[in-house]
Amino acid sequence: MGKRYFGTDGIRGRVGEYPITAEFVLKLGWAVGRVLQTRGFNKVVIGKDTRISGYMFESALEAGLSAAGVNIALLGPMPTPGIAYLTRTLHACAGIVVSASHNPYYDNGIKFFSRDGQKLPDDIEERIEELLDQPLETVEPDALGKAERIVDAAGRYIEFCKSTIPANTSLAGLKIVIDCAHGATYHVAPSVLSELGATVIPLGVTPDGLNINLDCGSTKPALLCAEVAKQGADLGIALDGDGDRVIMVDHRGEILDGDDLLFVIARDRLRTGSRFNAIVGTLMTNLGLEIALRALGLDLHRVKVGDRYVLERLLADHLILGGENSGHIICLDRTTTGDGIISALQVLAAMLHSEKNLHDLKAGMTKYPQVLINVSVSGAVDLKLAPIQEAVRAVESQLGDHGRVLLRPSGTEPVVRVMVEGPDAGQVERHARELAGVLRDTLSV
Repeated sequence: MGKRYFGTDGIRGRVGEYPITAEFVLKLGWAVGRVLQTRGFNKVVIGKDTRISGYMFESALEAGLSAAGVNIALLGPMPTPGIAYLTRTLHACAGIVVSASHNPYYDNGIKFFSRDGQKLPDDIEERIEELLDQPLETVEPDALGKAERIVDAAGRYIEFCKSTIPANTSLAGLKIVIDCAHGATYHVAPSVLSELGATVIPLGVTPDGLNINLDCGSTKPALLCAEVAKQGADLGIALDGDGDRVIMVDHRGEILDGDDLLFVIARDRLRTGSRFNAIVGTLMTNLGLEIALRALGLDLHRVKVGDRYVLERLLADHLILGGENSGHIICLDRTTTGDGIISALQVLAAMLHSEKNLHDLKAGMTKYPQVLINVSVSGAVDLKLAPIQEAVRAVESQLGDHGRVLLRPSGTEPVVRVMVEGPDAGQVERHARELAGVLRDTLSV
């Protein structure tokens, strides 16, 4: 039986609509506490991003965990990868993140890390869901969980980020614009860069509970591009609301997405002597990256879209580097999960190693034009319907071996993603719009 609540990245939805309600999240906290506490590991850390509903869900989780007899360490606003790190270092049995990542403020979600700072396995998520059907039973009063606030959480994580590049690394002389999306990195990312010596121009560092990801951050890089040009900066960095994604901008205002950054990091790893024969991408990874990696002697292993699948393949194949074009990059030789700040630092280190600017570093890869259109849907969709399959086959026959078509329901939003990739930008755009139109007509959305 499939999971009812857990998607590719925890549980997510609109605040106030089931299951993203205070009542459900309280019960969820209790179920998590019951499943994950083990002898010697009876503490759960809770962190959140900056959206206004985080206060409500933090309190609900705290109540549920306490009822299960589990102690709680409250981190406050903290990037998702920072919560993964602190879950390990505080010897907790689990870490809980209250965040809807790159979604608008009116959405929220709950996602989890195991005690080793990695995603929960499917079987654990299924056990949690089973308990949600059982009555909540509160432990005896003398066994209730206690809560404490970790006052130096941000400082601990800042030091960890800096430790992921060589100790003698200095960013002195670099002018960097950083867009924190009014999210969980607002008090962390600028400090990391400035403590390493960079001149930092911060954007998106005044969260008010409602402005997270609003026309800024990694999903809306226009603001960053404009500020890099205005300031005459060497580069720009944009993070998403919870800090696990990053895109960058070079001094010319050109955007480097996750595929570009993976190429830069992979080539630098090879130069510095790391031994690996492949990186992990997804079905959305650009063909241009696959070709560029091949020239470096590296294979590309594709998995389903979602960072949990990238991580699973990295662990299974004993690899160190993978990610998505959205900017969710996992450097397993540095940390346990996708981390926007740490990924950006690896790129900056590559710049310093090579003595090249960001624009020149990406020159070794030429991406194929890729068009992505989101088609809104309601409920489950059947992409095997004859009109849809016929339209896909027609486009694939025209692209031949030099392009790709991908239709994929999103795991986090009520949309089907239509992706077409090929050497001719005009042809790709036309085919993507044609397929999106067929989906709308066939699915009546």
